[in-house]
Amino acid sequence: MKAALLGGLLSLALLPPAKAASVYAHTAAGMLSPAVKGIPARVYVPNGLDGTVSVIDPHTYRVGFTFKVDKEPQHVVPGHDLKTLWVASDKGRQALTPISPRSGRPGTPLPTPDPYNLYFTPDGLHAVVVAENQRRLNFLDVRTMQWQYSLKVPCRGINHLDFSADGSALLAACEFSGDLVKIRLAERRVTGTLHLGGMPQDVKLSPDAQVYYVADMMRGGVYVIDGNGPTPIKLGFIPTGKGTHGLYPSRDATRLFISNRGEGSVSVLDFKTRKLTAKWTIPGGGSPDMGSVSADGKELWLSGRYNAEVYVFDTRSGRLTHRIPVGKGPHGLTYFPQPGRYSLGHTGNYR
Repeated sequence: MKAALLGGLLSLALLPPAKAASVYAHTAAGMLSPAVKGIPARVYVPNGLDGTVSVIDPHTYRVGFTFKVDKEPQHVVPGHDLKTLWVASDKGRQALTPISPRSGRPGTPLPTPDPYNLYFTPDGLHAVVVAENQRRLNFLDVRTMQWQYSLKVPCRGINHLDFSADGSALLAACEFSGDLVKIRLAERRVTGTLHLGGMPQDVKLSPDAQVYYVADMMRGGVYVIDGNGPTPIKLGFIPTGKGTHGLYPSRDATRLFISNRGEGSVSVLDFKTRKLTAKWTIPGGGSPDMGSVSADGKELWLSGRYNAEVYVFDTRSGRLTHRIPVGKGPHGLTYFPQPGRYSLGHTGNYR
């Protein structure tokens, strides 16, 4: 019996290690939550210089209607439970304006100090207001959207972030001081800072949760970052193009789409090899900024920050298929609904 048990243990030891599940395992094409059943697909475009939101029908590629919001809308952000969208406006009165996904219409603005961006902790307990000018992350009760506590960060221009696979920590970029900060949520403290220089922008966790990718607008590429320890570690840098800005995983989590705002292109990175495989160029130039991958994964939608338009790319061919006129200064565009059990915020961070 002992020999049989030993043989069994040896057999188990020879088995290959179990493959870790992708952090994007629930965001593949067609994996829509029951919470969004019956909600029509729309693309919401915050026009920062106009103080408006344009709402596009992704089937006709036309703006259906536009509504006013508070000054300088930066991002349209899906709520954690997928029942509300929030427009983050960090100028004027400074407010988060709710949008009903069913009607596409805005509700009463919620006064909120300095809401440049908005995220939600994976456990669904807190909304995290990224107060860029205050150098703070302000935590709200996700049910009431009322203030709970604030965490000051040792850097300038905190703007984008992503969460660890287990939800215990986040990695945030600070564009004005060129830093990354690691924050442990339970402890409510910064555990480490990495100075990169440049202007770090969007942050995205790899499907295997081994590294983070961080776009750098000034240096024109993405950093590969080990964020598992208390202090982030730079592993490498991949040049992509001038004005690197937004990061978007494909629906099958094999590719990362990288917008290069300063040169009018999108670079495509293979997650497995960490190599660039393609570059898609906007004919005549453009300024691709923030956006989302469509629910079926066939299109990449990006705002044209300096061109008052929206770009639609075919993710299979890389061809630009549509240029849609919108308001001035379009920024954090959101395609809704997208696949996923819940939203972590920004323009489409789902798990």
